[in-house]
Amino acid sequence: MALCAPSISVRICTSTGLQRRRFAPSSRTLKPRATAAVETKSPTAVGGGGDGKLLLEVKDLSAVIAESKKTILRGVNLSIHEGEVHAVMGKNGSGKSTFAKVLVGHPDYEITGGSITYKGQDLLEMDPEERAIAGLFMSFQSPVEIPGVSNIDFLNMAYNARRRKLGLPELGPIEFYGYVAPKLELVGMKIDFLNRNVNEGFSGGERKRNEILQLAVLGAELAILDEIDSGLDVDALRDVAKSVNGLLTSQNSVLLITHYLRLLEFIKPTYIHIMENGRIVKTGDISLAEILEKEGYKAISSA
Repeated sequence: MALCAPSISVRICTSTGLQRRRFAPSSRTLKPRATAAVETKSPTAVGGGGDGKLLLEVKDLSAVIAESKKTILRGVNLSIHEGEVHAVMGKNGSGKSTFAKVLVGHPDYEITGGSITYKGQDLLEMDPEERAIAGLFMSFQSPVEIPGVSNIDFLNMAYNARRRKLGLPELGPIEFYGYVAPKLELVGMKIDFLNRNVNEGFSGGERKRNEILQLAVLGAELAILDEIDSGLDVDALRDVAKSVNGLLTSQNSVLLITHYLRLLEFIKPTYIHIMENGRIVKTGDISLAEILEKEGYKAISSA
């Protein structure tokens, strides 16, 4: 089994294409107030000013598409502390999803500069599987089907992988069933979902709930949710958002990738970051999303 994202999976992709390089990080860190939008023109880490421990720190991160060498990220800076919800917004092609995939070690991208520190460790020195077991989780825009693998077997295998990492004994099928059953109620899923193959024949809303179920079971410290609102009607979005909110504690954090204010009305962000041309150019509070909703990106463009 190998992972291409922390929603633990069978071998769908490999980490062989990921090239790890170390670069001297920038020494400055900017922690803007959450009450006003600020523009970040210099390569400084933005976000993160709470009382929790520093969970993730990204400094001057640059990346290219591994095959074409096309530059996508051009110096991303971001700090996330425990207990915070960060939302990244931007036009299509601004680098949002690439940033998320780079964080989890997707092999389609090559790091060309900068550093990523996660819980004090060099994230770029970790394979995707190691990142997942260390508590980094990513939900997909379009979760894939895994024929022949039941949800309960998938979740049990993934959960036990984390327990081994933490030095805890593995749970057998009966013990695990007792652990996972309450999680189903949290995400609004029926017990028969456990016996169905992973995402096979699932509706869009069911797939998104299944992703959040994986997050609930694994207890990840940092959840990267890439457009979980995509394809959901208002009722389904409300249900998924309620599940995410139910998982938030003072020890974990969420990084949301989204285009729309409606998601942020259900999952309240600590900070909102605007990405443009492969960089975070503005950071602020919910008012940034409100401006985007009314006036579009031209109102806050760095150009």
